[in-house]
This record gives sequence, C-alpha cells and structure tokens, in this order.
Amino acid sequence: MSKKRKVSRKKVIALTENAMLSAIIILMAFTPLGYLPLGPVKMTFIMVPVAVGAMTLGEKTGAFLGLVFGITSFIQCFGLDAFGTTLLSINPIFTFVMCIVPRVLMGYLCAVIYKIIARKKRKLAYVIGALSAPVLNTTFFMGLLILFFGKSDYIMGFRGDLSLIAFLAAFIGLNGVMEVVTTTIIAPPVASVIHKAIKKIK
Repeated sequence: MSKKRKVSRKKVIALTENAMLSAIIILMAFTPLGYLPLGPVKMTFIMVPVAVGAMTLGEKTGAFLGLVFGITSFIQCFGLDAFGTTLLSINPIFTFVMCIVPRVLMGYLCAVIYKIIARKKRKLAYVIGALSAPVLNTTFFMGLLILFFGKSDYIMGFRGDLSLIAFLAAFIGLNGVMEVVTTTIIAPPVASVIHKAIKKIK
C-alpha cells in the first residue's frame, strides 16, 4: 500500500472515530446517560469518550473532544442545570471559561500522560490515562470555580463555616469518586479494543 493511501486511511479512521465519539458526547450530554444528579452538582460519565479518544488518537483529538464536552456543559447552563444556570446569571464570561478550559486541558493532558507511560507500559498507560481524565477535570473545574465564584454569595452559601479544604471535599464528595471509578473501569478496555481494531485496519 502506498504512503498516500496509508495516510488517507489514517485520516478517515481518525475522522470517523472523532465523529462517533463527538456524537456519543452530545447524546450523553442531553440524555440521562451522561449525568447523574448527586447533590448540588451532577456526576458525569462524559469523560469516558473523551479519555478513549485522547488515548487512541492523541492530543488534538483529546482537546477537540474536551471542547465538545465543554460546549455541551455551557449549553446546560441555559436552564438545563440549576447550578450552571445560577453561575451564568452571576458572570456569563467566567461561566463559559469554567465550562470550556478544564475540559480542553483535561482531554489534551490525558493524551500526553497516556503517551508518556505507554512508551514503557501500555496496559498501565490505559489505566493511568483514564484515571487522569476525571482527576484533571475536577481539579481544573474546582480551581476555576473557587477563583471565579469563591467569594460569591451563592458559593459562600454552600460553604458556610467550612474551611476551603473541607468545602472542596464535601462539594466533590461521592460525585468525584464515582467519576474516577467509572472512567477508570470503562475507558481502558474500550481504548485497548479500538487500538487493536485500528492496527488491523491499517
């Protein structure tokens, strides 16, 4: 097979996977498949397709899928999610940044972390790469939440007399733990299967 034909097949495979994972993200974002309400914020399973795309196609795909995730999150702020809607009413620009930036960085860095570890241990890379997605997303999201809205009456109402550390622990709570568990369990085997399928196609 010629180099040109190989390159074109790689592009088709990448575009197809990007389209499929983007469609899955959009489907999950606007159906009960993607979010599970637990406390003031919702637990999301959308990091699974982002992590899968990041680990199988690299940084650009990870960032792109993170962007798709972020855009759907921002759309949720227009009456679909009470927490996001309130933040939007306080400051739309900060809310937009908080929805987009953490997700793009999460997808990009997930791919970077996976690549670094995969050079020596591919199986471990799947697990650590998948684990990094919810951890990075929560870290960046909560960091910007505190930076942008930490002094607002809305967030102070949640915080009460709690210290910053106690507030973060209570706010993330079960949501963060479940996101880590589900992403780490589901994403690695899916990414592994896709990698094997891509190799066979090539």
